[in-house]
Amino acid sequence: MLACADGSFYVGHTDDLENRVNEHQAGVNCAYTSERHPVRLVWSQEFGSREQAQEAEARLKGWSRAKKQALIRNDFESISALAKKRDWASYRERRADHDHRKS
Repeated sequence: MLACADGSFYVGHTDDLENRVNEHQAGVNCAYTSERHPVRLVWSQEFGSREQAQEAEARLKGWSRAKKQALIRNDFESISALAKKRDWASYRERRADHDHRKS
């Protein structure tokens, strides 16, 4: 997982972590990070197979920002708490207010 200059996170998988991070840093081979560098590696994990890495990538992409931040901190207690069912009505209300302020 990379932290991008705009504060967002990028999640991906690779067979060569050092080379891939360098590509992201150079702004090549990824449209998302090419507009958001410099980037910084904030979390990585090795997997036994490409399939396992792809499954983990898909899961992490679905995580909230707070849950990703907890993973970066190795705060597994918070990850567990954040995995609990959310108050979706409250979330949608906050999100609508946030979106309204941006426009």
